[in-house]
Amino acid sequence: MDARTGFIVLCLIGFSCAETVKYIDCGSVSGKVVTVEITPCPSQPCKLKRGDSYTVNVTFTSTVPSQESTAVVHGVIAGVPIPFAIPIVDGCKSGIECPIQNGQTYHYVATLPVKDEYPALKLVVEWELRDDNSKDLFCIKFPVELV
Repeated sequence: MDARTGFIVLCLIGFSCAETVKYIDCGSVSGKVVTVEITPCPSQPCKLKRGDSYTVNVTFTSTVPSQESTAVVHGVIAGVPIPFAIPIVDGCKSGIECPIQNGQTYHYVATLPVKDEYPALKLVVEWELRDDNSKDLFCIKFPVELV
């Protein structure tokens, strides 16, 4: 079995297969986004089932040193940003080894819970990770549909 076949088999038997998603950079001033992955998200826009949780993995390169990082997430509905609660806002507890170093590449990994009480609708998720000076290490926007 070659590596590609093995990967497909692992995906089929239930291992998570991250999907690279299209995003818009919305103001990353202290870093540069390399990739954004959401698991599971077999098609775009990602269809997020209410009551489930999803993994968001943002690979980025920092252009500044920072002792800490803080995540801020909004759901943008009809142009209005509405705060979206995530379990851990501390980026240093989300796969990033702090302090953050200038020029280093990091994998920020977070859980996005979709609560049962959220309405079924299409929206844009705006996800920021801020440095010590409240500047964005990354700021991304990607469309989703709550189902």
